[in-house]
Amino acid sequence: MGWLLSPALRPLTILAALVSLVLNLTMLVPPMYMLLVFDRVFSSRIIETLVMLTLLAVVGLLLMFLMDAARSAVLAAAGRLLDGRLGGIAMRVTIEDAARFGGATQAGLGRDVGLLRNFVTGNGIFAVFDAPWMPIYLFVIFLFHPLLGVLASAAALALFGLVVLNERLSRAPADEAMAGSRRATRFVDAASRNADAVSGMGMTAAVVERWRALHAPVVQAQARLAAVGGPLGAFVRSFRFAMQVAMLALGAWLVIEQHVTPGVMIASTILLARALQPVELLITGWKALVDARGAGQRLAAAPVESGEQSVALPVPSGRLDVEKVVFGAQPQRPPILKGISFSLQPGETLGLIGPSASGKTTLARLMLGIWRPQSGAVRLDGADVSQWNRDQLGRHVGYLPQDVELFAGTVAENIARLGPVDSEAVVRAAQLAGAHEMILRLPAGYETPIGDAGSALSGGQRQRIGLARALYGEPQLVVLDEPNANLDSEGEAALGATLAALKAAGRTVVLIGHKPSMMASVDKLAVLVDGALDGFDRPQALMARYTAPRAGAAPVRAAAD
Repeated sequence: MGWLLSPALRPLTILAALVSLVLNLTMLVPPMYMLLVFDRVFSSRIIETLVMLTLLAVVGLLLMFLMDAARSAVLAAAGRLLDGRLGGIAMRVTIEDAARFGGATQAGLGRDVGLLRNFVTGNGIFAVFDAPWMPIYLFVIFLFHPLLGVLASAAALALFGLVVLNERLSRAPADEAMAGSRRATRFVDAASRNADAVSGMGMTAAVVERWRALHAPVVQAQARLAAVGGPLGAFVRSFRFAMQVAMLALGAWLVIEQHVTPGVMIASTILLARALQPVELLITGWKALVDARGAGQRLAAAPVESGEQSVALPVPSGRLDVEKVVFGAQPQRPPILKGISFSLQPGETLGLIGPSASGKTTLARLMLGIWRPQSGAVRLDGADVSQWNRDQLGRHVGYLPQDVELFAGTVAENIARLGPVDSEAVVRAAQLAGAHEMILRLPAGYETPIGDAGSALSGGQRQRIGLARALYGEPQLVVLDEPNANLDSEGEAALGATLAALKAAGRTVVLIGHKPSMMASVDKLAVLVDGALDGFDRPQALMARYTAPRAGAAPVRAAAD
């Protein structure tokens, strides 16, 4: 639970601990009131004494109420602060991790922040603050009589032993249940994203069975956890009541032997119940505590630091240098890209072609700094793109991926990249993408809600709006990955006009595709074959080279054609 003492939460944690101290001191009021009533009022039969004791007890109970409410308010503020500090970081880490090669390992960080927030604002945290004050109650019981103190201490040690036993027995199934739940959740998310294909090809039953296979270990782990926690929690509750009975019996015997008064007997029993209650809460709420502890560990281990430049770099002119880039998925397997090198001057357009799985999309992501090469570098105006501040670099680049993903919101909000909508810039980007007229024909024009993932739009409409998003803000480097994949003839004509306009405006463009018609206006053509740069030259020279008959040219010629 070290995260409670993090610099951001430390003041609130200390304040909650101090309030808990006062609160636990006021918890002594009811047993001391009973002690004095039994031993003073009953023997003296003075009504004024009863009235004064009652008034003092009311003041103590009012202070108890105020401290309890203050602690809840402080912990609620801590929960809000925790969410405010970690929520955005968790979201950023999740997105950046998902963008990495083989990412999505941090997909549950947002849920982890929620677990911590719920724990801090729930009842389980009270046991953490109340348990350390148990020695105060035991010390008071010892003052009443040593035998009563020994019995209370033995009961407390037994409960702490049960806490340790519960930790040992529940750690493995709790970790297994959490890990399995995250795997099953990721599978459900993937199935939801591909719902059309799943339903259209009759895969629903198979997907459900696969989910059952992933979910079954979670249910089994939770069953083992319940098999440990349920009986142990029931035993702890019964044990606490049994200790109260034992304390009452021992106190009664001491009263009979005239070692203590009846008030001491009653007060000791109440104090023992209060001393053991936090430990009981720790055991019965152990799952929430374990979940919060695991969430804190995962958030602490999350790669929140990056090597990005903090100094703002000047607006790039668009010069792109790819320097001996090598990128591989796994060290023991051949790399996907093998020593790629070329340069583009500002305003040049590069056509990138090659057979499927030759590494074109991988190279595009490296150019944008989304992925980092194992060796070599991709530089934009001399600066390594993987070291740029991502938010700063994003203003200077545009990217249209193969699979265009839009967000719930309006057309204008999506073109503006979910930031503040600059109406002039939005319209200018749409006009440059050739999508302005198409957008105006939508029910509400630029204010048309497009639904989750752009479900209200056709594939071609999503691609053209995605192109407008890529061109928003007049970026210096534009990477288009098969931008005509879902376009009709009208869309392809608009795309051709867009490429011509970008060239006239001096933007550096990387165009990935297969159709020769789309490559007619490029300045340079690059051919990737099996992760290696097989050709880089002017389109006319390169086409002549690959269309000339030679042995082994068929795969490349097919890519060029």
